[in-house]
Amino acid sequence: MVTSPHALASESGARILRDGGNALDAAIAIGATIAVVYPHFCGLGGDAVWIVADEEGRKDCFLGIGQSASILPGFDGDIPLRGPLSTLTSACAVDAWRHAHDYSVRNWGGGLSFSSLLGDAIGYAADGFPVTTSQNFWLEFRRSEVAGWPGFGEIFMPGGIAPQIGAPFRQQGLAASLQLIARDGPRSFYEGELGARIAEGLLAAGSPLTRADLATTRTRQSKPASLLYRGVELLAPPPPTQGISTLAIMGILSHFDLKQLASGGADHIHLCVEAVKRAFLDRSLIADPDFVDQPVEDWLSPAHLAKSARSIDLERAMDWPQLFRPGDTVFFGVTDSSGRSVSVLQSTYFDWGSGVVVGDTGILWQNRGAAFSLDPKHPNAIAPAKRPFYTLNPGLGLRDGKPALIYGTQGADGQPQTLSMILTRLIDFGEDPVTALTGPRYLLGKTFSDSRDSLKLEIDAGDTVFAELAARGHMLSSIDRLSPLAGEAGIIVRRESGSLAGAHDPRGEGVALLVEQVMTYIGVAPDTVVGANSPCGNTSKSGGRLPDNFRCS
Repeated sequence: MVTSPHALASESGARILRDGGNALDAAIAIGATIAVVYPHFCGLGGDAVWIVADEEGRKDCFLGIGQSASILPGFDGDIPLRGPLSTLTSACAVDAWRHAHDYSVRNWGGGLSFSSLLGDAIGYAADGFPVTTSQNFWLEFRRSEVAGWPGFGEIFMPGGIAPQIGAPFRQQGLAASLQLIARDGPRSFYEGELGARIAEGLLAAGSPLTRADLATTRTRQSKPASLLYRGVELLAPPPPTQGISTLAIMGILSHFDLKQLASGGADHIHLCVEAVKRAFLDRSLIADPDFVDQPVEDWLSPAHLAKSARSIDLERAMDWPQLFRPGDTVFFGVTDSSGRSVSVLQSTYFDWGSGVVVGDTGILWQNRGAAFSLDPKHPNAIAPAKRPFYTLNPGLGLRDGKPALIYGTQGADGQPQTLSMILTRLIDFGEDPVTALTGPRYLLGKTFSDSRDSLKLEIDAGDTVFAELAARGHMLSSIDRLSPLAGEAGIIVRRESGSLAGAHDPRGEGVALLVEQVMTYIGVAPDTVVGANSPCGNTSKSGGRLPDNFRCS
């Protein structure tokens, strides 16, 4: 099964599974296609964080996070959110694809070539794909800003007009870049012909990144952080990501008997919100462990989580003065017939990243460097060759050491918040993926549409829930039912029976696809369709039995 925010990306992954590829092969194909068909939220000029696990006990993280430039510019005031001086960090998504492919070959018997996994992405870039509602919305929303973004308008808003929903959208420069990666390999993005063109384009735009910065960009493999919740081992990426924040939220919630509550009721939402607030008190300390000590074991210790749980007042909301960080990403997940499972988030940080298109490559670069602090005493203070604090937070859950849950969401600071609702609905309330994703959710903090530090709650939570939460001191504002502000998540569940269930969020345009096992009947004509009464458990399309000497593979 695959799940992703775009039907074409999901189909790219499903095709690879049908062709005999494993979950990592399929995830690479999804990652490449989504980088083309969802250009407003991710791309080759961004980063990626992966979690992988299998039934043999492997569980690993690939931290495809670019580091800051080795020579940093001076800043007059804040770090710019857009433009050349926001292109402070290298892009590691393509190298993460390389790392995933190498891992697939070494550990999962992967036999598909890397170039074969990029075919769909190249085709959609060159031949076009229908513009999505999401792409059109974010172009229209940024219409007044894009004039100053180098190279952006010519590709994404020619003539200052956003392509209409459903209109074919082509990216010839990006297609050529993908073709070079397919021809020369993924490291060509950093060290080959394409790398040289990227470096020239960054220099011309005014970015501090150099070819040497590209050449030193590498994916880090590490063990995931983990926490046991109701018998499920939850895996999350370690610092500099906020994965431990999600684990801390769940660790705090483990001290409450949520099964006795109503799913989506005031008590459920209040506990999740208050757990988020406590977990986020430590989140400001998360930074690159190469530069700042990260006491993850202390942050996730039973004593610390229990103390946080005891501080929750069931009848009163804690004040919330914390700064909210915006950002947009895409989540996709895959599991194959052997239980090998992959959970991925890919991002260029803000919608449309830095807004800078690099030379003639068609590559839109990320603005993840804007997440750094200019306060030299802050753990996330900017420094040469440092990785910034990272919101990307894919998740994977194991039962008895085997992959059981694959999950993640778009939404920057909202990711742990959305996951708190999804995981409690799946684990505590036993909901199926569609029900878990459809139920009302919340977002704590500022948004582009509401600058107050309010608790944004989807309106279908109901008047009673709104009234009860307000009585506990939550400053509420309502958002639409199935609002994208509450995240766009995906879920795949591997049941103990071996069956699969999955969905993508109705708040987005994505889809989960089940790839059924296709049985080949040796000796059967290619056009023979088989059904339930054959020796293999099926009948031919004519309704007769297959000969006894036919066997199934």
